[in-house]
This record gives sequence, C-alpha cells and structure tokens, in this order.
Amino acid sequence: MNDVPKPPAGLQGPMKAMSPGVVDFLFRQLVSGEPPEDTQWRKEGTALGEQVPGPELARRLSETDVSSLTPLELFEYVRASQHLVTWAEQLKERAVAQYCADEPARAPKPA
Repeated sequence: MNDVPKPPAGLQGPMKAMSPGVVDFLFRQLVSGEPPEDTQWRKEGTALGEQVPGPELARRLSETDVSSLTPLELFEYVRASQHLVTWAEQLKERAVAQYCADEPARAPKPA
C-alpha cells in the first residue's frame, strides 16, 4: 500500500532522445575536458544553420541521421529546417502570385 512508485522502464527526459553513440561522445568530451559540442564538424564545411536555403540544404537535411545528433546539432538542424520551410513558402507565394496575375488569360470562356 505504501510502496514507492517505480520509474517507467527506459530512459526519460533528454536522455530518451540520445543514442548510445551520442552519450558515449558526450562522456568522452567530459572526461577529456572538451566542450560537449562536436566542434570538428564546423571545420569540415558549411554548417547546416549557415547553409543557404535551397536544394542543397534540403538534400543535407534529408541525409542527416537525426538520432545521432547532439542537442546543439539538433537545434541547428531544426533551425536549418525552418529556414528551408520559409524559403519554400516564398517560392509558393511567388508561383501563386504569378498564377493569379495570369488568371484572366487561363480562365475558360463561358459558352
């Protein structure tokens, strides 16, 4: 009756989103005194958050294994995704504006 409640099985909170590889990386960073972020990827090219929105960013986002990202990298991934969505919305708005500008020419003539 006065039993202590058992925690649910599995990891909860932020640890639920971290793969074993990410946890291992963060532990090695902690032991070596390095920052918890992987800074090496910044030296390898344009970071996702700095990539110009367009097809290349869409390709990079689609090829990224989200489960292997650190919390900071995941934040950058989400931010880059938002930039891509904004870019795509602008493309759509331009296309709709073009369609609406030419609508009288496309409208079927009444019989």
